[in-house]
Amino acid sequence: MTPETQEARLIAQRKLLARIVAVLQDPTVDNFLADRNHLELGAEDPGAVPDESLAFAGAIADELREIEKLADALRGQPPAP
Repeated sequence: MTPETQEARLIAQRKLLARIVAVLQDPTVDNFLADRNHLELGAEDPGAVPDESLAFAGAIADELREIEKLADALRGQPPAP
């Protein structure tokens, strides 16, 4: 699978998930996304260098934020035919 194909599939999945979230309008799902769309670093060492696990967690938070933003934009729009 090419990187372009992989990216296209991920975008399609994001759009589908966002549509499902938008249609459900379930506070439990909305809270799940709101609680996980950012990193809470707490009182960390300001001189510490982020490691791979932090980058992975950051990528997850970014994706959940993108799904949340897209779902918010889709709410109120009529469903696609």
